[in-house]
Amino acid sequence: MAEPVVVSCGASVHSIDHFALNVPSVDDAERFFRAFGLDLTVTDNAGARELDIRAADGHRWARILPSSTKSLAWLSFNCFEEDLDALRNQVQAAGAVLTEGNPAHDPAGFWFRDPDGNLLQIKTGPKTSPSAKTPCIVAGSAADDRGSHTRSESKPVRPRRLSHVLLFTPDVLRALDFYSKALGLRLSDKSLDIIAFTHAPHGSDHHLVAFAKSTARGWHHAAWDVEDVNQVGEGAAQMAAAGYDKGWGTGRHVLGSNYFHYVEDPWGSFCEYSADIDFVSPGKLWPAGDFPPEDSLYLWGPAVPDNFIRNTETPTGAAGVIPEG
Repeated sequence: MAEPVVVSCGASVHSIDHFALNVPSVDDAERFFRAFGLDLTVTDNAGARELDIRAADGHRWARILPSSTKSLAWLSFNCFEEDLDALRNQVQAAGAVLTEGNPAHDPAGFWFRDPDGNLLQIKTGPKTSPSAKTPCIVAGSAADDRGSHTRSESKPVRPRRLSHVLLFTPDVLRALDFYSKALGLRLSDKSLDIIAFTHAPHGSDHHLVAFAKSTARGWHHAAWDVEDVNQVGEGAAQMAAAGYDKGWGTGRHVLGSNYFHYVEDPWGSFCEYSADIDFVSPGKLWPAGDFPPEDSLYLWGPAVPDNFIRNTETPTGAAGVIPEG
């Protein structure tokens, strides 16, 4: 029996192009992201140091900008050229107002704000999301063969690409509705009104953008794809050796199925090493479910630490509503 195919009900973005993050210390950011295994280019903008971040694929996935506090500056999406006008119409029909100027001084595509006030860009650009799942196989060793290597033979972990981002929002269902109607993203899975995961219909990891409930908007994490669960673990050790030993993991998620290790950054948000995430092929229907809260975080792994659910962008650093069970 043939697998069901999604009938398109509108245009959709196909990828994240990059995110821009405001941080209080670009020097701290440089140390953290270099230790994480990402490639950094330091640029000068009117005397202010900024960073461009690339993964092993060479794409510029992030910009790091100086500011007094940590926050998402903007999130940029790519679409196919033939979808740009339709997406502009969808964004306006969903209630967003297009903005004239933008802090990136980038005239490509169009800019607007989501219901939480996050600044977004949609433009024509290359498909940075994979169009097929990359095999992630950890082969067992044969009899009489050594299955591992010594620690001295370990190579630095270098993420291959950005997988997804997760944003705090005061209204998960509102965010889900807007990103579906405006950007064409589709629900992968959710848990009540606590957390939701969305994918792009042109071929996408299980989640491209996810939303978690909090008292205010905020940046929770960026997830970076690595080869397998061994690199997730080695990445965690690599960061601990560099002095970044706070976070959560190693474990495996239920929703998305990926192996994970989250490392807390200098501002209370996270970077995730992620491997073997579920993949939704182009045009295929994913069986989206509404899962109980105990399945919304992990299948196995250590208990969720308090710092993982804290939105440091709220005035009091209030905890989010991600369940700890």
